[in-house]
Amino acid sequence: MKTRVPSVPAFLRPLAAALLMLALSGCTVYQSIGKSVGSFLHPVSGHDFVHIDNDSWDRRNALLYFYRTHSQWAADEIEAPSVYIDDTHYFNIRNDSFTWLEVSPGERHIAMRRPLLGLEGLNSFSLSLIADATLKVEPGKIYYLRYNELTEPDQRHPQLDPDHPLAQGDLQLVTRDYAMQADELVSTRFLNSDLLAPNHAATSIVEVTEDVDYERERVLLEEERELELERLKAEGKYESASWFWPFGGGPTVPLETDRKIKKLEREYAELERERERREEAESDGGWWIF
Repeated sequence: MKTRVPSVPAFLRPLAAALLMLALSGCTVYQSIGKSVGSFLHPVSGHDFVHIDNDSWDRRNALLYFYRTHSQWAADEIEAPSVYIDDTHYFNIRNDSFTWLEVSPGERHIAMRRPLLGLEGLNSFSLSLIADATLKVEPGKIYYLRYNELTEPDQRHPQLDPDHPLAQGDLQLVTRDYAMQADELVSTRFLNSDLLAPNHAATSIVEVTEDVDYERERVLLEEERELELERLKAEGKYESASWFWPFGGGPTVPLETDRKIKKLEREYAELERERERREEAESDGGWWIF
């Protein structure tokens, strides 16, 4: 007896084919196909809000709570908006729900996109970009991000500039006191992950965000290095390669950016070693009987 493999619905086949072609071409495709179902079709059924235990996250990192207050608009929604951290999709936030993510300190890029049949954008183009902001988070701090497309908070976060993207619009950073009010975060339910609406939230993404920071800093230093070389050439501190030996030439003084790059690489290598030590400790030195 042959097992029948479920196929893509006919009306989605052209979209799936287009996404595959774009992915193969190297384009960045933003999509949440199979994850974007809204509350009208799949109401949130998780437990009532409660903060996670203090020992459930590392105080060297930061904690982000995302929540969406109830509205009839959100309850009637067919597709829910997607939430991205540092350009990676983690969940689609439905009506009257909350979730959280543990991230490394630093500048975290937060974006929300509204899908159409799961498709959200291509490269810099978005079908509907709800939020696009950078939030600098500090070790040991907890941050509360409120989403509501109908009503804004009646008070601004005191530590944000009024022009900051998270101080206006549908997604805003609010204080703990504001989030703990009735009909705010405390009235929401946990955004659980299931077959109809899978997500990758309520977990630590520290290693992912650390890698993002390393890659971002490396790119910036490489760009800075090019500028430093141009400056040294203008100052006469650079020797061109000889016509008979193309591998010679270069700056006549040590590059400051090379020092920074080496320092960054040493720090990242130590970070990787720390990850290995942590994995070994968590596995408790597992053993094999064979």
